[in-house]
Amino acid sequence: MSHLLTLPDAGALSIRAKALVFEDPGSVALLERVEQVAPTDATVLVIGETGTGKELLARRVHQGSGRRGPFLAVNCGAFSEALIDAELFGHESGAFTGASQARAGWFESANGGTLFLDEIGDLPLALQVKLLRVLQERQVVRLGSRKPISLDVRLIAATNVDLRNAVAAGHFRADLYYRISVATLELRPLYERPGDILPLARHFLANYSARLGITGASLAPDAEQALLAHDWPGNIRELENVVHYALIVAPSSRLTAVDLQVNQRSVAGASRGRAIPVPAAAAVQGADTPVAPAPASDALRDLLLQRMHAAQPDLFNSVEETLVKAAFELCGGNQVHTARQLGLSRNVLRTLLKRHGLLDAGLDAPEAPAAAS
Repeated sequence: MSHLLTLPDAGALSIRAKALVFEDPGSVALLERVEQVAPTDATVLVIGETGTGKELLARRVHQGSGRRGPFLAVNCGAFSEALIDAELFGHESGAFTGASQARAGWFESANGGTLFLDEIGDLPLALQVKLLRVLQERQVVRLGSRKPISLDVRLIAATNVDLRNAVAAGHFRADLYYRISVATLELRPLYERPGDILPLARHFLANYSARLGITGASLAPDAEQALLAHDWPGNIRELENVVHYALIVAPSSRLTAVDLQVNQRSVAGASRGRAIPVPAAAAVQGADTPVAPAPASDALRDLLLQRMHAAQPDLFNSVEETLVKAAFELCGGNQVHTARQLGLSRNVLRTLLKRHGLLDAGLDAPEAPAAAS
């Protein structure tokens, strides 16, 4: 397989894509752009959904840069607002409660190499100002110190949100956006690069069959068709999980569409603008006049009106609780992802989770840092 990038095994719960191929024409064009950008010192912004392989692309940029220093990946959404300043820029002993000894931040640790900041849109505005200053002056000052430390660090930032919208909404600084987006690389969702799907599936098939001691593992034609027909809302990570599970439960080493257990044209395709087949009961009015399904907003409005007419007590609280619980379950209990799904800050989300009893019984423990995409 040509142009395969892989990550070391980061554990079953990682949401990172651990393999990336460049077989689809769009992916080949992207790789060519990466090869042009890599040897320069330009700051890079990688755009793509969770699980598309942003960290792998950043690593390829670092490998082609000729830098001798390390490649370090940091998820900006994994730190609390109280600690992220010290994590990024370091601190001296006694700089704050609990700082018993001096510690270098991620920028210092990446000196001579590349620092990959994933989910950069999660940075608080105050930290955005400091990051901009570090990038402009190429030096960092630890918390509790006045002595600047010179830096030679290439920054690669990544996001799964549209930072231009964040700038317009006042959540992200325009000057920082222009500073980090000197070179922009966009990783399209997996369903938009179908030429990569089967090569990736075969890679995961070979990888996991070797781990499980299965010989001669292969994909039946109907399995290949099922893979190509799926929308892959979880992108590469979902594909890896599907292949892994199929190898575990399949009765033979030749995987079929039934073994893969993927639904063609998933509901997630609707949110991406893909056509979803209309149920037969809703597709006919009279003899042959097709009727499009009602927009989701109209259906939600009708449901709320029904509840209002029924004089349901505490309606607002009930709707709020249902929405928050559904999003929290969808995101597997991850507060950072849930906040992004609902368009809220993490602090507001935590208030809602506590209000509706979702952080009781030990669930308010600090989350493990989410891995970079």
